[in-house]
Amino acid sequence: MKTFETQGPVSPDRNYVVSRSGELSEFVNRVKQGRYIVIFAPRQTGKTTFFRWALEALIDEDINYFPIQLDFEEYKNVSLSEFYDYLYQDICREIENVCQKHDIMSDPIFQFLESTNVINHVSLRHFFQKFANILDNQRIIIIIDEFDGIPQEAVSDFLHSLRRIYLSDPEKRCPYSLGIVGVKSIAQLNYNRSISPFNIQDEFALPNFTLEQVRELFAQYMDEIGQTITPKVIETLHKQTAGQPFLVNRLAQILTDELNISKTETLQMEHFTQAHTRLLRERNTNIDHLITNIRREPRFEDILMKITSYEKGIGFNLDNELIDELTTYGIIAEGSDGICEIANPIYHHRIIQAFQLPINGLENDYFSDDSSSNFLDFLTHDGNIQMQPLLDNFQSFISRAGHRILQVPQTPQEFVGQYLLYTYLDQFVRLVRGTMYLEVQTGRGRIDLLILHNQRKYIVETKIWEGESLYQVGKKQLAAYLKSEEAVEGYYIVFDHRKQPVPLVETEIQEGLTIHSYVIPVIQEIPSQTQ
Repeated sequence: MKTFETQGPVSPDRNYVVSRSGELSEFVNRVKQGRYIVIFAPRQTGKTTFFRWALEALIDEDINYFPIQLDFEEYKNVSLSEFYDYLYQDICREIENVCQKHDIMSDPIFQFLESTNVINHVSLRHFFQKFANILDNQRIIIIIDEFDGIPQEAVSDFLHSLRRIYLSDPEKRCPYSLGIVGVKSIAQLNYNRSISPFNIQDEFALPNFTLEQVRELFAQYMDEIGQTITPKVIETLHKQTAGQPFLVNRLAQILTDELNISKTETLQMEHFTQAHTRLLRERNTNIDHLITNIRREPRFEDILMKITSYEKGIGFNLDNELIDELTTYGIIAEGSDGICEIANPIYHHRIIQAFQLPINGLENDYFSDDSSSNFLDFLTHDGNIQMQPLLDNFQSFISRAGHRILQVPQTPQEFVGQYLLYTYLDQFVRLVRGTMYLEVQTGRGRIDLLILHNQRKYIVETKIWEGESLYQVGKKQLAAYLKSEEAVEGYYIVFDHRKQPVPLVETEIQEGLTIHSYVIPVIQEIPSQTQ
């Protein structure tokens, strides 16, 4: 039986796969044109698998191509001389493997490899020039995986040599075509900030899976196993992952295998919710990379929270070092309007979880001292959530806490209200054994919290005050979202950071739907600082 794979390169023989036929065809065409191609994308997006398939497709079409696959992952901490020594050994090994596979090994090739040595970038260029003369009408194609591992002192000269080769006679060029695969871009690797010596590159984008490709993936599973999956599950899975390959396959693993659901049972939305909840709470290699990367730079928190909290957003500008890094790690992307967006709702959820403190020091103030209330009081006698009283209590809690919310450690004042709301609702939902996750509509400016409990759905949208007009727009956005979720009631919480905020609680009807709105003042300075 085939499996959904998350641990490395995938194979159609043992895994369910997305064929990426369109992307493969485009890449092969560029190779045939002799392009020097670079693809820099976050880890676990399927780069290595894609390039292996591309080489196989190329050889299947034309045996006159001679593919050499290299991997720089181990080279990062070696000396310059060691780098070229190991690189030459790897090149020779690959040449021998290709020759044996295609039964083209000859004495001249063997003697050439035995008598030649590579000690630097110039001798590497000469090696390829001589090797091309030995081959019989074959064009050498090189794929370098994990290019980021190249020693820093080798980067500039290595790229200069590749550039010189590329600018030579295309009919005699060796390698004829080149593919560089990594996470960091050429500009990021060129740490001395000089003009990149590799300005001849042809960038190739390997996008996330489309909805149609995710359908293709699950169709293979359904055909093999015979288990049905409702279209809504597949559509929601794609929406929550935005087609990120690791997340798609990890959710598929949980859904089809780890939940131990009978193969005779149709996989429905309640099953997806279980799988999604597990993914939101687990640690895996992809999430570990995410958390590690957002904590690399203290300034990341501010920019990420601005992206998620403000409708006006932040312009997508790769000349900005922080935006460039976050894009490299696959954490943010450019929206259709040129504004930064979080890459997918799952990352959005985990980013907020990573930045919020598990204990904020104000938990004992959730209820007033003269009250004997607790979270269980917000359940009806038949076990349903009373959302309006629950949020009324949160508003009272913020008012009682006053300037003490500014003392929550390691929390930017600008976003403390949203952090506290998230922590408050998360504690409540866990206590009543419900589920809460994010539904991100645009990737920025609004956080829609979807709470599932007792087979009912509760939707809370939160924003930061950006003016009356955007406050009203937010109600319409929430109404549209309620319609898409077939809900009739929603809750809209806006945190007001102005010096003279105006608290507000109102309920109104938008397009036949009930919207409960709260404008909650958030103190920005302790009293002694305002006098």
